[in-house]
Amino acid sequence: MKLELSRVVQGRGRLGVLKELGKTGQHSLEVPGCLLHTHLGAVPHLTRDTLHTLSNLPSVTQVTLSNIAEHQEVLEEFKDGFRRFAGLHNTVLYCSLHDPATPCPTGYNTTKTVSVWGSGGRIELTVAKFMALQKTVQPDWYQSMADGETWQSGTSRKRVRKSVDRTLAHLDECLLVHQNSQELEGVEVFGVVEGGDILEERVRSGRETAKRPVAGFCLDGLQTGSMDQALRTQLITAVTKELPEDKPRLLQGVGRPDEVLACVEAGVDLFESFFPFQATERGCALCFGFDVSSDPELAAGVKFGTRQHPVSGGVRRLCAGSLVEFSGVVELAEEKTASGETRQNGDSNPADQSRMTSFEIDLKDKRHRDDFRPLVEGCGCYCCVNHQRAYLHHLLVTNELLAGVLLMIHNTAHYHAFFRALREALANDKLDVLKRRVLGEGGGQTERNE
Repeated sequence: MKLELSRVVQGRGRLGVLKELGKTGQHSLEVPGCLLHTHLGAVPHLTRDTLHTLSNLPSVTQVTLSNIAEHQEVLEEFKDGFRRFAGLHNTVLYCSLHDPATPCPTGYNTTKTVSVWGSGGRIELTVAKFMALQKTVQPDWYQSMADGETWQSGTSRKRVRKSVDRTLAHLDECLLVHQNSQELEGVEVFGVVEGGDILEERVRSGRETAKRPVAGFCLDGLQTGSMDQALRTQLITAVTKELPEDKPRLLQGVGRPDEVLACVEAGVDLFESFFPFQATERGCALCFGFDVSSDPELAAGVKFGTRQHPVSGGVRRLCAGSLVEFSGVVELAEEKTASGETRQNGDSNPADQSRMTSFEIDLKDKRHRDDFRPLVEGCGCYCCVNHQRAYLHHLLVTNELLAGVLLMIHNTAHYHAFFRALREALANDKLDVLKRRVLGEGGGQTERNE
């Protein structure tokens, strides 16, 4: 695994490519970027064939021990690793400890064990069992075992310090087993940075983890709901100063677009893409602007003619002599105001991740019953090209399974297009423009009456 940076914007935001991924070294991943969120290797609601109707999917698939641990005996009998067991092909496999889309209870970790929660309840892992699972899964890289239960506000300094000490001890034990294991030859380890909301402990955790032979870093305990963005940015900025420039930083538990932007500016490279799944489960469609075109009419939201891209099928347009992705957002500002949906991003209770954010539209709302527009005007995904909001509303209120399929197609496409726009903005010094679009300023989240 090798990180090649092409630009560092304003001293922190990093643009580059993570190369030589996987045991064969044939894959790469652009940063800032996100992983492909899955449940037991499958993207929720989508079959493999349906998923691959989407273009430009991430080359790295995330699976979690919280889902896999209860199937350890089956995998051990299968012997050929989780990739072949799940029918995954041509992808890099990353194994994390917890599922970022599912909150897990706290208070169960000890000096020698951590707990994960599967469908059958709590599973207690020692380092020996954790590493046995990694040998069975045979990922391309995995997150080291960590005590990450200090994200809640009000956690004592003593408990936070104990979390950092335990996590470093777990890492040392995992590395010792890893280095003596033939099954894990060629597999990379990511060290976990803990520290709760205490700056000194965060810095200590980052500094000590960076001394170990790890391929990258997982920044844990900073997830949505654990702290406000200003504190999160301060902690990330302080930690990344302790980390080597040539190794990637993966932030766990953060997916909202506004938070992603702030964390990229603080030095984060990779994110988990669970946010589209959460929006889908709420019956919502992602609907936020992220166009960074220099065309003032396009930036203002004027609708132009579009054409179908011959390769990806995505809707594209020629603008200022170059081919740029178009994302027209079609939610009427007055509609949102009337329904009470409009609010400043982040004003809803961040600790409750089941609540709709201002980056979504609620398709269960009855006002969409006679709304025959696509979810997002100009979006080239299968859902937006072929169906209307009224149809999605009908599917949701009648509890049809197709609703989740169509929403997940759109939400996945929209979210990954946002990351492509983010990289384009970093490359062209337009990060401020992108932030205004995403936050709904200057026409980013409004629509014209048509």
